[in-house]
Amino acid sequence: MKHIPENLKYAATHEWASLEDGQVVRVGITDFAQSELGDIVFIGLPDVGRTVAVNEQIAVIESVKTASDLFSPVAGTVVEVNESVADAPEQVNDDAYATWLFSIKADNPAELESLMNADAYQQMIEE
Repeated sequence: MKHIPENLKYAATHEWASLEDGQVVRVGITDFAQSELGDIVFIGLPDVGRTVAVNEQIAVIESVKTASDLFSPVAGTVVEVNESVADAPEQVNDDAYATWLFSIKADNPAELESLMNADAYQQMIEE
């Protein structure tokens, strides 16, 4: 298992979140999630402009083994998607923490405080 970056927040559903410039939250999946999924073959990204609630299903990721829903860690509006990952989803397998999937302009960036830090996430995946 790779090192879990300390600067990110983690959802119980295995998304990572990073607060960028003030209100924009960049989201990806954790290394643990990509290793459990196996070879990723498709990522269905949300539409830019879509409004989402906390924990709303926002995207889908498919591997050779299974499909898994991705959930929004914050409420807000999708402002950007990573088109290159849609074309080459294996990037997530190569480096999950360097490969963001979408960005949300958060209605309330403080919602990130309800997510886990790296230590708590590590403890959860070890249980």
